[in-house]
Amino acid sequence: MEFTHLIDLASERVGGAAILANDEFFAPKENLVRLERPVWREGEYTERGKWMDGWETRRRREPGYDWCVVQLGLPGVIHGMVVDTSYFTGNYPEACSLEARAEDGTWCEILSRRPLEGNAENLFSIEPVARYTHVRLNIYPDGGVARLRVFGVPAAVEGAVAPGSDIDLAAPENGGHVVDASDRHYGNPQNMLLPGDPLGMYDGWETRRRRGPGHDWAVVRLGAMGRVHRIVVDTRFFKGNAPGECSVDYCDVLEPLPAPDADWRELLPRAALRADEVHEFEWDVGETAPATHLRLNIHPDGGVARFRAFGIVEGE
Repeated sequence: MEFTHLIDLASERVGGAAILANDEFFAPKENLVRLERPVWREGEYTERGKWMDGWETRRRREPGYDWCVVQLGLPGVIHGMVVDTSYFTGNYPEACSLEARAEDGTWCEILSRRPLEGNAENLFSIEPVARYTHVRLNIYPDGGVARLRVFGVPAAVEGAVAPGSDIDLAAPENGGHVVDASDRHYGNPQNMLLPGDPLGMYDGWETRRRRGPGHDWAVVRLGAMGRVHRIVVDTRFFKGNAPGECSVDYCDVLEPLPAPDADWRELLPRAALRADEVHEFEWDVGETAPATHLRLNIHPDGGVARFRAFGIVEGE
Protein backbone atom coordinates (compact mmCIF):
# COMPACT_ATOMS: atom_id res chain seq x y z
CA MET A 1 0.00 0.00 0.00
CA GLU A 2 1.15 3.52 -0.75
CA PHE A 3 1.21 4.64 2.92
CA THR A 4 4.21 2.41 3.65
CA HIS A 5 6.35 4.96 1.77
CA LEU A 6 5.69 7.43 4.59
CA ILE A 7 7.59 7.72 7.87
CA ASP A 8 6.99 5.23 10.68
CA LEU A 9 5.95 7.71 13.37
CA ALA A 10 6.11 5.05 16.10
CA SER A 11 9.58 3.65 15.43
CA GLU A 12 12.20 3.74 18.16
CA ARG A 13 14.45 5.25 15.46
CA VAL A 14 12.54 8.55 15.78
CA GLY A 15 11.90 8.32 19.52
CA GLY A 16 8.76 6.18 19.59
CA ALA A 17 8.17 4.11 22.72
CA ALA A 18 5.71 1.54 24.03
CA ILE A 19 4.90 3.11 27.39
CA LEU A 20 2.06 1.08 28.89
CA ALA A 21 0.42 -2.32 28.44
CA ASN A 22 -2.13 -4.24 30.45
CA ASP A 23 -0.14 -7.47 30.08
CA GLU A 24 3.26 -8.53 28.74
CA PHE A 25 3.67 -11.91 30.38
CA PHE A 26 5.50 -13.74 27.59
CA ALA A 27 7.29 -10.92 25.73
CA PRO A 28 7.79 -7.21 26.47
CA LYS A 29 5.91 -4.34 24.84
CA GLU A 30 9.16 -2.54 23.92
CA ASN A 31 9.69 -4.98 21.03
CA LEU A 32 6.70 -3.51 19.19
CA VAL A 33 8.58 -0.41 18.01
CA ARG A 34 12.04 -1.87 17.39
CA LEU A 35 13.70 -0.84 14.16
CA GLU A 36 14.90 -4.31 13.19
CA ARG A 37 12.67 -6.85 11.51
CA PRO A 38 11.48 -9.61 13.87
CA VAL A 39 13.57 -12.76 14.13
CA TRP A 40 13.01 -16.39 15.19
CA ARG A 41 15.27 -18.23 17.64
CA GLU A 42 14.74 -21.93 17.34
CA GLY A 43 14.69 -23.79 20.65
CA GLU A 44 15.16 -20.70 22.86
CA TYR A 45 12.95 -20.43 25.93
CA THR A 46 12.68 -18.10 28.92
CA GLU A 47 11.45 -19.01 32.40
CA ARG A 48 7.95 -18.07 31.19
CA GLY A 49 7.86 -19.84 27.86
CA LYS A 50 9.07 -19.67 24.26
CA TRP A 51 11.23 -16.62 23.48
CA MET A 52 9.40 -14.42 20.97
CA ASP A 53 10.52 -11.25 19.26
CA GLY A 54 7.45 -9.14 19.90
CA TRP A 55 4.82 -8.28 22.51
CA GLU A 56 2.92 -11.30 23.79
CA THR A 57 0.27 -11.53 26.51
CA ARG A 58 -0.87 -14.56 28.50
CA ARG A 59 -3.89 -16.63 27.49
CA ARG A 60 -6.99 -14.71 28.58
CA ARG A 61 -9.49 -16.71 30.69
CA GLU A 62 -12.02 -13.92 31.25
CA PRO A 63 -13.89 -11.44 29.02
CA GLY A 64 -12.06 -8.44 27.61
CA TYR A 65 -9.03 -7.74 25.44
CA ASP A 66 -5.40 -6.69 25.75
CA TRP A 67 -3.88 -3.35 24.78
CA CYS A 68 -0.65 -1.38 24.52
CA VAL A 69 -0.11 2.39 24.39
CA VAL A 70 2.64 3.73 22.12
CA GLN A 71 3.93 7.28 22.29
CA LEU A 72 4.73 8.45 18.77
CA GLY A 73 8.29 9.65 18.33
CA LEU A 74 7.02 12.02 15.65
CA PRO A 75 3.47 13.23 16.31
CA GLY A 76 1.60 13.60 13.06
CA VAL A 77 -1.26 12.66 10.76
CA ILE A 78 -1.66 8.87 10.48
CA HIS A 79 -2.31 7.32 7.05
CA GLY A 80 -1.98 3.62 7.84
CA MET A 81 -0.50 0.95 10.07
CA VAL A 82 1.09 -2.47 9.83
CA VAL A 83 0.41 -5.08 12.51
CA ASP A 84 3.21 -7.57 11.96
CA THR A 85 2.58 -11.02 13.44
CA SER A 86 5.76 -12.64 12.08
CA TYR A 87 6.47 -16.03 13.74
CA PHE A 88 3.24 -15.89 15.73
CA THR A 89 1.41 -18.86 14.22
CA GLY A 90 -0.78 -20.41 16.92
CA ASN A 91 -0.63 -17.50 19.32
CA TYR A 92 -1.57 -14.37 17.34
CA PRO A 93 -4.67 -12.26 18.12
CA GLU A 94 -7.74 -12.91 16.00
CA ALA A 95 -8.41 -9.18 15.57
CA CYS A 96 -7.16 -5.69 16.38
CA SER A 97 -8.29 -2.07 16.49
CA LEU A 98 -6.49 1.24 16.95
CA GLU A 99 -7.24 4.34 18.98
CA ALA A 100 -5.33 7.63 18.88
CA ARG A 101 -4.78 10.50 21.28
CA ALA A 102 -5.11 14.09 20.07
CA GLU A 103 -3.38 17.23 21.37
CA ASP A 104 -6.19 17.93 23.84
CA GLY A 105 -5.79 14.51 25.44
CA THR A 106 -8.94 12.95 24.03
CA TRP A 107 -8.90 9.44 22.54
CA CYS A 108 -10.83 8.32 19.48
CA GLU A 109 -11.03 5.15 17.43
CA ILE A 110 -9.33 5.56 14.06
CA LEU A 111 -9.48 1.90 12.98
CA SER A 112 -12.40 -0.31 13.94
CA ARG A 113 -11.95 -3.97 14.82
CA ARG A 114 -10.32 -5.86 11.94
CA PRO A 115 -9.29 -9.54 11.57
CA LEU A 116 -5.60 -10.49 11.66
CA GLU A 117 -3.60 -13.22 9.97
CA GLY A 118 -0.79 -15.04 11.72
CA ASN A 119 2.85 -14.87 10.62
CA ALA A 120 2.03 -11.98 8.28
CA GLU A 121 2.26 -8.23 7.81
CA ASN A 122 -1.33 -7.01 8.19
CA LEU A 123 -1.78 -3.64 6.44
CA PHE A 124 -4.62 -1.24 7.22
CA SER A 125 -5.29 2.13 5.61
CA ILE A 126 -6.50 4.88 7.94
CA GLU A 127 -8.33 8.06 6.98
CA PRO A 128 -5.92 10.96 7.72
CA VAL A 129 -7.77 13.40 9.95
CA ALA A 130 -5.76 15.12 12.68
CA ARG A 131 -2.41 15.33 14.46
CA TYR A 132 -2.00 12.58 17.05
CA THR A 133 0.64 12.05 19.75
CA HIS A 134 -0.13 8.49 20.96
CA VAL A 135 -1.85 5.35 19.73
CA ARG A 136 -3.38 2.41 21.59
CA LEU A 137 -3.27 -0.97 19.89
CA ASN A 138 -6.07 -3.25 21.05
CA ILE A 139 -5.80 -7.00 20.39
CA TYR A 140 -8.72 -9.41 20.67
CA PRO A 141 -8.70 -11.32 22.89
CA ASP A 142 -4.97 -11.86 23.56
CA GLY A 143 -1.79 -13.11 21.88
CA GLY A 144 1.35 -11.81 20.26
CA VAL A 145 2.33 -9.04 17.83
CA ALA A 146 5.89 -8.77 16.57
CA ARG A 147 5.93 -5.14 15.37
CA LEU A 148 3.60 -2.17 15.09
CA ARG A 149 4.33 0.34 12.32
CA VAL A 150 2.36 3.58 12.25
CA PHE A 151 2.92 5.39 8.96
CA GLY A 152 2.06 9.03 8.47
CA VAL A 153 3.11 12.61 7.90
CA PRO A 154 4.93 14.30 10.80
CA ALA A 155 3.46 17.60 11.98
CA ALA A 156 5.25 19.96 14.34
CA VAL A 157 3.20 21.35 17.20
CA GLU A 158 1.65 24.71 16.40
CA GLY A 159 4.11 27.53 17.08
CA ALA A 160 7.13 25.22 17.38
CA VAL A 161 8.57 26.34 14.03
CA ALA A 162 8.90 30.06 14.68
CA PRO A 163 9.38 32.63 11.88
CA GLY A 164 12.96 33.80 11.68
CA SER A 165 14.41 30.65 13.23
CA ASP A 166 17.30 28.87 11.51
CA ILE A 167 16.44 25.16 11.39
CA ASP A 168 16.69 22.04 9.27
CA LEU A 169 13.57 22.65 7.20
CA ALA A 170 13.60 19.08 5.90
CA ALA A 171 13.75 17.39 9.32
CA PRO A 172 10.71 15.25 10.22
CA GLU A 173 10.57 16.77 13.71
CA ASN A 174 9.90 20.08 11.97
CA GLY A 175 7.32 18.55 9.63
CA GLY A 176 9.55 17.72 6.65
CA HIS A 177 8.96 14.57 4.63
CA VAL A 178 9.50 13.05 1.19
CA VAL A 179 6.41 13.28 -1.02
CA ASP A 180 7.70 11.59 -4.17
CA ALA A 181 10.75 9.82 -5.57
CA SER A 182 11.85 8.29 -8.84
CA ASP A 183 12.94 4.99 -7.29
CA ARG A 184 12.76 3.24 -3.91
CA HIS A 185 14.22 -0.11 -4.85
CA TYR A 186 16.84 -0.54 -2.09
CA GLY A 187 15.76 2.03 0.49
CA ASN A 188 12.96 4.38 1.47
CA PRO A 189 13.93 8.02 0.73
CA GLN A 190 12.34 9.02 4.06
CA ASN A 191 15.45 7.50 5.66
CA MET A 192 17.53 10.44 4.40
CA LEU A 193 15.66 12.79 6.73
CA LEU A 194 15.91 10.69 9.90
CA PRO A 195 17.62 12.26 12.92
CA GLY A 196 21.17 11.36 13.88
CA ASP A 197 23.96 9.73 11.95
CA PRO A 198 23.24 6.85 9.54
CA LEU A 199 23.54 3.39 11.05
CA GLY A 200 24.60 1.62 7.87
CA MET A 201 23.91 1.36 4.16
CA TYR A 202 20.42 0.04 5.00
CA ASP A 203 19.63 3.30 6.81
CA GLY A 204 19.51 5.54 3.73
CA TRP A 205 17.92 5.92 0.30
CA GLU A 206 19.33 3.81 -2.53
CA THR A 207 18.06 3.41 -6.07
CA ARG A 208 18.57 0.56 -8.52
CA ARG A 209 21.31 0.79 -11.16
CA ARG A 210 20.13 3.08 -13.95
CA ARG A 211 20.61 1.54 -17.40
CA GLY A 212 19.13 4.34 -19.51
CA PRO A 213 19.31 8.13 -19.73
CA GLY A 214 18.22 10.45 -16.95
CA HIS A 215 18.80 10.52 -13.20
CA ASP A 216 17.06 9.73 -9.93
CA TRP A 217 15.42 12.29 -7.64
CA ALA A 218 13.41 12.75 -4.44
CA VAL A 219 11.04 15.62 -3.63
CA VAL A 220 10.99 16.87 -0.04
CA ARG A 221 8.14 18.94 1.33
CA LEU A 222 9.68 21.29 3.88
CA GLY A 223 8.16 21.57 7.33
CA ALA A 224 7.81 25.33 6.82
CA MET A 225 8.40 27.78 4.01
CA GLY A 226 11.91 29.15 4.28
CA ARG A 227 15.04 30.42 2.57
CA VAL A 228 17.59 27.62 2.38
CA HIS A 229 21.23 28.63 2.86
CA ARG A 230 22.96 25.30 3.58
CA ILE A 231 22.57 21.81 2.14
CA VAL A 232 24.13 18.62 3.52
CA VAL A 233 24.39 15.51 1.35
CA ASP A 234 25.79 12.58 3.31
CA THR A 235 26.99 9.46 1.44
CA ARG A 236 28.42 7.62 4.45
CA PHE A 237 28.38 3.80 4.05
CA PHE A 238 27.81 4.16 0.30
CA LYS A 239 31.24 3.26 -1.06
CA GLY A 240 30.84 1.57 -4.43
CA ASN A 241 27.35 2.91 -4.99
CA ALA A 242 27.41 6.65 -4.15
CA PRO A 243 26.05 9.03 -6.82
CA GLY A 244 28.65 10.74 -9.01
CA GLU A 245 27.01 14.14 -8.64
CA CYS A 246 24.03 15.87 -7.08
CA SER A 247 21.99 19.03 -7.62
CA VAL A 248 19.05 20.62 -5.80
CA ASP A 249 16.05 22.54 -7.15
CA TYR A 250 13.38 24.44 -5.23
CA CYS A 251 9.83 25.70 -5.76
CA ASP A 252 7.09 27.54 -3.89
CA VAL A 253 3.66 25.92 -4.26
CA LEU A 254 0.57 25.47 -2.12
CA GLU A 255 -0.04 21.82 -3.05
CA PRO A 256 1.50 19.05 -0.93
CA LEU A 257 2.89 17.51 -4.14
CA PRO A 258 4.10 19.91 -6.85
CA ALA A 259 2.47 19.49 -10.26
CA PRO A 260 4.58 18.13 -13.14
CA ASP A 261 4.79 21.65 -14.59
CA ALA A 262 5.79 23.31 -11.29
CA ASP A 263 8.24 26.21 -11.54
CA TRP A 264 11.40 24.50 -10.30
CA ARG A 265 14.45 26.76 -9.93
CA GLU A 266 18.06 25.82 -9.34
CA LEU A 267 19.28 26.05 -5.75
CA LEU A 268 22.46 24.02 -5.97
CA PRO A 269 24.13 23.46 -9.37
CA ARG A 270 25.50 20.01 -10.16
CA ALA A 271 28.31 19.22 -7.75
CA ALA A 272 30.62 16.22 -7.48
CA LEU A 273 30.02 13.72 -4.67
CA ARG A 274 32.53 11.40 -3.05
CA ALA A 275 31.82 8.02 -1.58
CA ASP A 276 31.35 7.58 2.19
CA GLU A 277 31.62 11.29 3.01
CA VAL A 278 29.58 14.23 4.34
CA HIS A 279 29.29 17.07 1.80
CA GLU A 280 28.21 20.61 2.80
CA PHE A 281 27.20 23.39 0.43
CA GLU A 282 26.55 26.88 1.78
CA TRP A 283 25.67 30.33 0.42
CA ASP A 284 24.21 33.64 1.59
CA VAL A 285 20.58 33.33 2.65
CA GLY A 286 19.65 36.38 0.57
CA GLU A 287 20.59 34.63 -2.66
CA THR A 288 17.44 32.47 -2.81
CA ALA A 289 13.69 32.95 -2.70
CA PRO A 290 11.40 31.22 -0.17
CA ALA A 291 10.79 27.53 -0.84
CA THR A 292 8.14 25.01 0.17
CA HIS A 293 9.71 22.01 -1.60
CA LEU A 294 13.17 20.83 -2.59
CA ARG A 295 14.09 18.27 -5.23
CA LEU A 296 17.32 16.39 -4.61
CA ASN A 297 18.70 15.10 -7.91
CA ILE A 298 21.34 12.36 -7.89
CA HIS A 299 23.31 11.73 -11.09
CA PRO A 300 22.80 9.11 -12.34
CA ASP A 301 21.74 6.87 -9.44
CA GLY A 302 23.03 5.46 -6.15
CA GLY A 303 22.64 5.96 -2.43
CA VAL A 304 22.35 8.90 -0.04
CA ALA A 305 22.45 8.35 3.72
CA ARG A 306 21.26 11.75 4.95
CA PHE A 307 19.94 14.99 3.45
CA ARG A 308 19.69 18.23 5.45
CA ALA A 309 18.34 21.63 4.31
CA PHE A 310 19.05 24.44 6.76
CA GLY A 311 17.21 27.70 6.27
CA ILE A 312 15.41 30.67 7.79
CA VAL A 313 11.67 30.21 8.38
CA GLU A 314 9.59 32.81 6.54
CA GLY A 315 7.04 34.98 8.32
CA GLU A 316 6.81 37.87 10.71
